[in-house]
Amino acid sequence: MFDALSERLGSIFDGLTGRGALSEKDVNEALREIRVALLEADVALPVVKEFVEKVKTRAVGEEVIRSVKPGQQVIKIVYDGLVDMLGAEEDASALRIDSPPAVVMMAGLQGSGKTTTTGKLAKRLAERGKKKVLLASLDVRRPAAMEQLAILAGQAGETVSSLPIIPGQLPADIARRALQAAKIGGYDVLFLDTAGRTSIDEQMMAEAAEIAAIANPSEVLLVADALTGQDAVETARRFHERLPLTGLVLTRMDGDGRGGAALSMRAVTGLPIKFLGVGEKLDGLDAFDARRVAGRILGQGDIVSLVEKAAEQFDAEKAERMAAKLKKGEFDLEDLAEQLRQMQRMGGLGGIMGMMPGVRKAKEAMASANLDDRILKRQEAIISSMTREERRKPALLNASRRKRIAAGAGVDVSDVNKVLKMHQQMATMMKKMRTKGGMKSMLGMAQQAGISQADLAKMGSGALPPGGLPGLGGGLPGGLPGLPGGAKKK
Repeated sequence: MFDALSERLGSIFDGLTGRGALSEKDVNEALREIRVALLEADVALPVVKEFVEKVKTRAVGEEVIRSVKPGQQVIKIVYDGLVDMLGAEEDASALRIDSPPAVVMMAGLQGSGKTTTTGKLAKRLAERGKKKVLLASLDVRRPAAMEQLAILAGQAGETVSSLPIIPGQLPADIARRALQAAKIGGYDVLFLDTAGRTSIDEQMMAEAAEIAAIANPSEVLLVADALTGQDAVETARRFHERLPLTGLVLTRMDGDGRGGAALSMRAVTGLPIKFLGVGEKLDGLDAFDARRVAGRILGQGDIVSLVEKAAEQFDAEKAERMAAKLKKGEFDLEDLAEQLRQMQRMGGLGGIMGMMPGVRKAKEAMASANLDDRILKRQEAIISSMTREERRKPALLNASRRKRIAAGAGVDVSDVNKVLKMHQQMATMMKKMRTKGGMKSMLGMAQQAGISQADLAKMGSGALPPGGLPGLGGGLPGGLPGLPGGAKKK
């Protein structure tokens, strides 16, 4: 969503960091360009004015103009300004669910993704918080809305249930029945999915206010579609006038919108953004963190989120088998295939690149080399066309076998050769990691990527498996699969 803004800000900062010294005129010109970039990204004008004024106060000071690296200082100031704009509170994504059954009321316009978000939150609480969750749909108008929530409850986990549907019941009565069922059933959290409209009207707001009075929710979350731009900001403001909103959830953050709603929402409403919805799958929900989002916008990446995504996909049994093989210096084509599947589960090349430092230049390299996520599936198909013996003993792959594999996978023999070359490079790196010097080099690479000593200690202590990201065999040696040694044109 922030690609256009990131590219624009990146070009502005490239002009600043390329100079040895900056004058006040240089800084002012850069700030004018930043102002235009934010306005083009559909950020609300009052928010842009306040942001630029705060940044200008610090950026034109003597500590920046006379510093050794003034360009980097300006970037740091802009980063801090973005964090303040987005809201820098810690644990903003933590829901207040202390006294069971805690009631979470979901509000928003029709089509904003309210029901799907309810299912995502239920799954998150059930899996990570070990909570027993009850979902209740109060939407008696939209066809099959109640049935949809019941299906999502079934997909969210064993500890997630949905309130039985009684046709003809009014929303207020459903809310009372849900409260009673949550108490009797010993549920930790009750979600009330309220009805929406295509636009705000008095009947909808009165109904939502009545439900809030009955349920006395500990959290009232507004679900807003980030692709609607400033309309989403106005929707949040009007809802907040009638309901005791406690937080915001922005959906479709993986879309191609300009990102202005996400940047304006916190500043205009004063409400914390708690979660970001990406995709339709129930695991497509990210906790909002102002510093991480600001880092992505400025192309600094998000290593923490990358580690978290890897941890979510962690399979202890597979990791133990991999660790045992690595201790022997073994890394065959079956291991490489598992790496490729792991990368696809983590969002593919684009998803991983989006969290790496220098993301803008990395994406440019991928685009120039005509690389995308399809290359992962193609490489996996090539390995799947091999026999088990060939995958375990790559040395068996002579010219005739490679020709057969290429025909089976529907690719050229040169593509098979590239996969084998990539495997050879990774296997060599794995063997180097067995030595003390090799491990020291890998630790240095991790620290350069932004992972601190504390993070490395945490990984080694069992929070993540020793050696790096789960399923990635100690990292991404030799470059990402399909990018051996870097992104190169074919």
